[in-house]
Amino acid sequence: MKFSLEWLKYFLETEASAADIAAALNRIGHEVERIEDPAQRLAGFRVAKVLTAAPHPDADKLQVLTVDTGDGNPLQVVCGAPNARAGMKGVLGLPGAVVPANGMELRKSAIRGVESNGMMCSVRELELGDEHDGIIELPEDAPVGTSFAEYHDASPVFDVAITPNRPDCMGVYGIARDLAAAGVGTFKPIEIPAIEPSFACPVEIRTDDPEGCPAFYGRTIRGVSNGSSPEWMQRRLIAAGQRPISAIVDITNYVMLAFGRPAHAYDLAKLTGPVVARRARNGEQVEALNEKTYTLDETMTVIADDAGVHDVAGIMGGEHSGVTEATTDVLLEIAYFDPERIGVTGRKLGLASDARTRFERGVDPAFLDDGLALLTSLIQRICGGEASEVVRAGQPPVEPKVVAFDPTLTRDLGGIDVAEDEQRRILTALEFGVGSDWQVTCPPRRHDIEGPADLVEEVVRIHGLDNVASVALPRADGVAKPTATPLQQTERKLRRAAAARGLNEAVTWSFLPAAEAEHFGDGAQLWALDNPISEDMKVMRPSLLPGLVMAARRNANRGADASRLFEIGRRYFRAADGSSDEKPTLGFVLAGERTPRGWANGKAQGFDAYDAKAEVTALLEAAGAPVANLMVMGEAGEQFHPGQSATLRLGPKTVLARFGALHLNTLKALDIDGPVVAGEIFLDSIPAKRGGGGFARAAYAPPALQAVTRDFAFLVPAGLAAGDLVKAVRGADKKSIVDARVFDVFAGQGVPEGKKSVAVEVILQPGEKTFTDEEIKAISDSIVASAAKQGAELRG
Repeated sequence: MKFSLEWLKYFLETEASAADIAAALNRIGHEVERIEDPAQRLAGFRVAKVLTAAPHPDADKLQVLTVDTGDGNPLQVVCGAPNARAGMKGVLGLPGAVVPANGMELRKSAIRGVESNGMMCSVRELELGDEHDGIIELPEDAPVGTSFAEYHDASPVFDVAITPNRPDCMGVYGIARDLAAAGVGTFKPIEIPAIEPSFACPVEIRTDDPEGCPAFYGRTIRGVSNGSSPEWMQRRLIAAGQRPISAIVDITNYVMLAFGRPAHAYDLAKLTGPVVARRARNGEQVEALNEKTYTLDETMTVIADDAGVHDVAGIMGGEHSGVTEATTDVLLEIAYFDPERIGVTGRKLGLASDARTRFERGVDPAFLDDGLALLTSLIQRICGGEASEVVRAGQPPVEPKVVAFDPTLTRDLGGIDVAEDEQRRILTALEFGVGSDWQVTCPPRRHDIEGPADLVEEVVRIHGLDNVASVALPRADGVAKPTATPLQQTERKLRRAAAARGLNEAVTWSFLPAAEAEHFGDGAQLWALDNPISEDMKVMRPSLLPGLVMAARRNANRGADASRLFEIGRRYFRAADGSSDEKPTLGFVLAGERTPRGWANGKAQGFDAYDAKAEVTALLEAAGAPVANLMVMGEAGEQFHPGQSATLRLGPKTVLARFGALHLNTLKALDIDGPVVAGEIFLDSIPAKRGGGGFARAAYAPPALQAVTRDFAFLVPAGLAAGDLVKAVRGADKKSIVDARVFDVFAGQGVPEGKKSVAVEVILQPGEKTFTDEEIKAISDSIVASAAKQGAELRG
């Protein structure tokens, strides 16, 4: 939220500097993100008087001005503004000044052959509004030669991050109240004007949706003149980032930013029949003030008349019923809307606004009458007109909450001693009612106060969060015992191993759009959120791959040739009993170029399923899984290419990992160009070592004797997986055989049809003594016999 120091001082009497106020705001829990100083942007701009104005000798639409800058040396300036004339006062940008609107540095130059020493500026060029038809005209009493920043009262602007639990500080008035309670000046409460109604309200106002709109107040004002708002109001709105539009619209924005109370003004001539807060009908549409059309459903609250919907309640008004310069009669509406309903509607429509930001956090339900009186008073003062009686439909939830408080809790929970009198003063300054027995009555606007701990927070933050001492937690003497669980230790090993293999760790959202989640859900019951951040973050992820693929897509869109990403996180499912079921998982994605083009390899080479298998195998080994005992099987899932994917299993049912090339349908669903290979390792499926601690490698002890290598060539059925043959060979003598690998596969001339030749290298490791010929022959016979069980025969 942005506001100027000048605006703050309207509600807070203080001599504190901008820096002191910023420090105080940070101290009481309102983080100041930055302070803007408009005076710096207006440096080099000066109040000047036009002495003479003559036509340019070489351009019909230009004039040559002689301008008094107050230093006794008039300057010549070429100007194209139609309102430039002798005797007027305006704003001159001197050479060296930078125009805020476009960043252009002004210099002495020749325009059509005539020297020009700077520029007479318009409102838009100085970012003071949208007017640009002519240069700024200042009052006759404007002091020539004065810095325009000083004359304009260019006050510092604070940009403060208001936490969601403090909607009462979504207005300058609330910020001033907090600062006054912290001792930074004196709070100046507003005086609510008394409005004398001149006639009965001619419009029926009611709420037919008491759940979504518990209270709906309104009145009409006739005979208004909707021109420009006054300069002081425009100055404050511009400082807050609002564009001045017209007096009535500016007044509603002013009250919203000053008091955190959104309201709306309708052109009465554009309304038909009663104005009602009701539920929308499925399929109803409204064109909002942002000139976009939204389709509504029956869960949304709207403001409508007999002609249709005019307002998405609490979020944005409609285009067709908004006030214009021609408006003479207005209907003022101020209401209390259910915060949860506003949030859900805003997310469904993808519609954000300042009003929604305040309503979904919870505005002050007791400020309806006061807010309506302030709006009415400002409109009558600026635009004139007569006000009707107020029509009140419904009742806002204004019943105050009473909390029993014990002041000793401030020390026990907050860790700081604050005198009881000071605690009472702080709570009273924040407009809590504090009884003699410490029964504390909370203002209705403080939706965040639920119990005594919240009151402790109020006392501590106003006393000053920086006064809370940093105290280390108690720790027993001696060396601390390890606290990492076996799963945490495994995750650490995997992070190091994946990074060592050239993968980059990513952290993606745990939420997915429903379509992507269902695509990767494999028919499981997904965990959908009741109150999601947005429709694109509605379902907890059943797989880490969608987030990683979308990250790779973003990288590719920004010119990255390759993405090698991994993530260790959780997959989420709904268990049979309705609870959340979390599965620890490692996912990785390889996309783009594995090797770039070059003179040796020609074209760039992409990743394939074997790359994914290599990553899965290496990472499983790093995790301590029994890689040698794993079976390669299919059924990786419909997200993968059926002929270029597989699973690694410990037995036929326990799936430790899946990997391969992603299916074309998956690539299309995630809007990424292929090929893309990926894999997931299911950490909860890796069996723990007996006795706890997970699988771990034994300390490396080099053998005393040299290994023996033997090669075997087998004829096997063409459909036999080489991995199955290698597994059989390794199992022939687990004590002596330490490794086996395929080094050649051949089919063709000399090999019977329906067969293939697979050559396997076997490494034998002797123990205490070298092998004898008889022992090697016995091992070889065992290898041949084990291979025969897979349909293999030794090739002659």
